[in-house]
Amino acid sequence: MITILLADDHAYIRNGIQYLLETTGDIQVVATASNGIEAVAKARDLQPDVVIIDISMPFMNGIEATRQICASCPRTHVLALSLYPDREYIQSALQAGANGYVLKHQISDDLPEAIHSIDQGKRYFSEQIAEMMSSFLNAE
Repeated sequence: MITILLADDHAYIRNGIQYLLETTGDIQVVATASNGIEAVAKARDLQPDVVIIDISMPFMNGIEATRQICASCPRTHVLALSLYPDREYIQSALQAGANGYVLKHQISDDLPEAIHSIDQGKRYFSEQIAEMMSSFLNAE
């Protein structure tokens, strides 16, 4: 069973993701958080396998929360979740320690596969993000 901490400041997003994940059978949402401070505290307490974290949250954004979670929970993998397919956000999330980046509009297609991949120590990116990263690398 893969344990998940789900952090997003919108309750309907948290509820929707939790519902989606409950249908997979081998993923269990053990806690939710509505801001970055709460996400860091719960990650430290629960040490989940994966934290799914929104980049843009109040009190502490998902980038800083990712940095703190990765520093204090070395066995926990972080999957960044965002509306923004923006190079700066992607780069910041990865530098903070995120293992993947999924766009919110692709959750139903990507999320279970993303969780399984990063739980196995791999990286995962939504198709649009992977294409953007490829074009960044080819341009350099």
